[in-house]
Amino acid sequence: MKHFKELRSFIASKMRMNHIYQPVMLLELLNNNGSAEVTQIAKALLSHDQSQIQYYEQITKNMVGKVLTKNRGITTKDKDVYSLLGFNELTPEQISELSSLCENKIAEYTDKRGNQIWQHRTKSAGYISGTIRYEVLKRAAFHCELCGISAKEKALEVDHILPRNSGGTDDISNLQSLCYSCNAMKRDRDDTDFRDMADSYYDREKGCVFCELPKERIVEENELAIAFEDGYAVTEGHTLVIPKRHVSDYFDLYQPERNAIQQLLEAARERIMKQDSTVTWFNVGNNAGSSAGQTVFHCHTHLIPRRDGDCEDPRGGVRGVIVGKQKY
Repeated sequence: MKHFKELRSFIASKMRMNHIYQPVMLLELLNNNGSAEVTQIAKALLSHDQSQIQYYEQITKNMVGKVLTKNRGITTKDKDVYSLLGFNELTPEQISELSSLCENKIAEYTDKRGNQIWQHRTKSAGYISGTIRYEVLKRAAFHCELCGISAKEKALEVDHILPRNSGGTDDISNLQSLCYSCNAMKRDRDDTDFRDMADSYYDREKGCVFCELPKERIVEENELAIAFEDGYAVTEGHTLVIPKRHVSDYFDLYQPERNAIQQLLEAARERIMKQDSTVTWFNVGNNAGSSAGQTVFHCHTHLIPRRDGDCEDPRGGVRGVIVGKQKY
């Protein structure tokens, strides 16, 4: 009874969580008579990792699903559901025989190739110690050093900047943190170092009105961008969306920042339309450079609410940046 009370108290009120790991491990122990091997616990953690599921969803749709459906005509696909052609005609004995054949194929292949079949998931052959792996991920603040995504959102891998097959070493100076998607795209023929890119996400410039924007003005925010109402609004609700990083204009943005800005534009649009039923459409745009009218050289995207009748003839929209060219 003593242990039960202590465990209940710990799980219910004393457990401090940065992730789901503790309750998953305890649940696995509770479900296995109080003991479980490391591999069992690892599999339990894996079963809760949505990023791994998403990875193999892409493998299913873009690789194996295409082969079996389009190339071989053995399966069919309706939306996100695959079906085996002729399955209803199979007897239980035939299903059992086919299942055994599949299991034998798996065993034969893995016996022949070994761990090599999973090299697409561990891009650099060989062992990187847990201590070094932790130091690499900590140095990257547990973010991908290319796209900036957090380890909480997608599994991170330790990548060799200069690949081993090109003479790269296991020294920590030759290692960087990449999410599995960026690592897969990089492949082992690319020696691009993305660490400075990750650091640059935190670039701010003293004296920049957007870098030093008061927090109370922020109306929407995500990891890489913020949104706030324009101080010199063209129309009511006029909102600016900017990257947190100090960067001059739209064309200098990293792709993750463009994604983050798009996410906030959509969120701001939805918020504005819920708050003001008179808003019908929007102008969206960037001024890139002084010749284009940019006055604050921290990239900012304008989201300008429009209402029916707010000007005599709105045709041409943003073409009006040059007088006399709006209408045609």
